[in-house]
Order: sequence, then structure tokens, then C-alpha cells
Amino acid sequence: MDEKYIIGIDAGGTKVAYGLFDSHGVMIDRARHPTDPSANGPEFSDTLIENIRTILNKNGLTEGSLSGIGVCMPSFILQEEGRVFMTSAMPGIKNFLMRDYLSERLGMRISLVNDADAAALAEYRHGAGRGARHMVYVVLGTGIGSGIIIDGKPFQGSYGFAGECGHMLATPDAGLPCGCENSGCFMSYASGLVIPMHVKSKLDKGAKSVLSAGVDGLSLQKALDAGDAVAIEIIEMMAHYIAVCLFNIYQMLNINTFVFGGGLVNLGEALFSRVRGEFDRYNHIPLPVHFRMAELEHDIGIIGAAEVARGE
Repeated sequence: MDEKYIIGIDAGGTKVAYGLFDSHGVMIDRARHPTDPSANGPEFSDTLIENIRTILNKNGLTEGSLSGIGVCMPSFILQEEGRVFMTSAMPGIKNFLMRDYLSERLGMRISLVNDADAAALAEYRHGAGRGARHMVYVVLGTGIGSGIIIDGKPFQGSYGFAGECGHMLATPDAGLPCGCENSGCFMSYASGLVIPMHVKSKLDKGAKSVLSAGVDGLSLQKALDAGDAVAIEIIEMMAHYIAVCLFNIYQMLNINTFVFGGGLVNLGEALFSRVRGEFDRYNHIPLPVHFRMAELEHDIGIIGAAEVARGE
């Protein structure tokens, strides 16, 4: 019998990454390209199809060589329908039956899943979540989301988008508007996407800082190291809202293992010592709550998407 392969695709707000896996789960090739945030559903899907065929051709394979393709996205996904309902980082992809669109054109089974759910499964099986009975994976990057593992299985809720913690409301109707069409969600305070907006607001009010409105994680870290007052205010705001978000999850689910991934993890202790301190300030029950850093790094999304496609 010919060997069957799987492709895992991590389609994020800034880049799309592809991994080609053999039947043993070993990644044998990879590719990536920038995300077009203005693309609509069909345009975005056609780009995926083009790059899937490119990676297959490069490895001397055909679409018949695949047993499945997994795609994870930072989206509200109606799981039963395979419908991308809303994608705050890619607002053009909305209410789109992406799974059917891809499956019809590629002639194979497609697994479509939220990126945090895919990452949660990857870390639970192969990373920092090993040994835990229950786990919440929290992605802190361009956006904020979470994937929930209960008794070893992903929990996706009634419609398939459980874990959208970044869009839980911190200050309802007050604060920055978000792509989720609400103002004041946790993502609007603590995600990489909005840091420049908060910095610009402070600068417009006359605050002095080495930061500019084009701030990113690296420049924020350098400003923190220099003791910049605006950078400290920003990091403390982020830590506060992340901690409140985590505490609410802990109170609701009573899951004591949190695994963190995403680009903001690179801020290290500057962020997470503050998050831990804020969380502990609200938590008055003297039982262990574990904060762990993800181990799979940049490959977490494509590994997770492949795990979902594998269907084990």
C-alpha cells in the first residue's frame, strides 16, 4: 500500500505556514507566505490550494498521496458545517463554507479547526501539556484565544468555537472596538494587534516615550529594559487583563494547567511575572495552578492541524 501523507496548515493573521507529514507523523517539508488580510474566503482558499499543490509537486506527490489536510485559523468556526463565521484578523473571511470549498476543489477530506484548538491538542499530546488530565492552551499573539482540553479531548462547545476567551468582555461597550464587533473585549486590551493603538493614544495625550505608534514586541521589550514609563504602563495593562481573563477561565472550568503560546510569550518575565502576580492577587484558594510555556514553538499550529486531520 502506498504511503499516505498529511498536510497541516496554520493560517494566521500575519502568515500562513504549511507542513507536510509522513505516515509516522514526521514533518518532511514546510513552506510559508504572508497572509493577505484583505482577502475574502474564496481568494484566501485559492491561495491555500495553490500552495498545497506546490508543496506536493516539490515532493513528487499528488493529491491522491494525501489522507487528509488540516487547516487551523484564528476564527469562529461552526464545526458541524465547516463554516468560518467570523475572523477578526481577516475581516473579509466571514460566513464562508471553507471546508466544502476546499474539499470540492481538492477532492479530499478537509479538517477545519480554530487555531487555539489545534495548538491545544498539539501541546497536550507532544508538548507542555503532557501528563495533565485537563488543560487550557492560551495563545497570546496578534490575537488572544484559547483551546480547552477536557479528559484528553478538545472541548469545542455547541457550535464549535468554545475558547474564544479574547472576545470575552472586560469592559462592555467601553474601550477599543474589535473585529468581533464589540468594544472592550480582552483582545482589545492585551493583544499584539492593539498595542500600537494604546501607545498612540498615550502619545497623542502628550506622554513622552521612546516608543512610536509602530511599536512591536521587540521595541516594547527594549523600552521596558530602558525603564520607559509608557512601556511599563502598557505591559501592566496587558498583564492585568490577561490575568483577569485567566482567572475567569479558572473560576468557570476549574482547570489548573495553563499553557501559553504566541508571539507575546517572547516578552518573558516582563509580562508573565506581572500576569502571575495579578492572577494570585485574585485567587484566594491555596491550591496549585500551573503556568507553563508552550514547547512546540513556531510549529505548534501545523502540528496541531495535522493532529486534527489525523483524527486520532
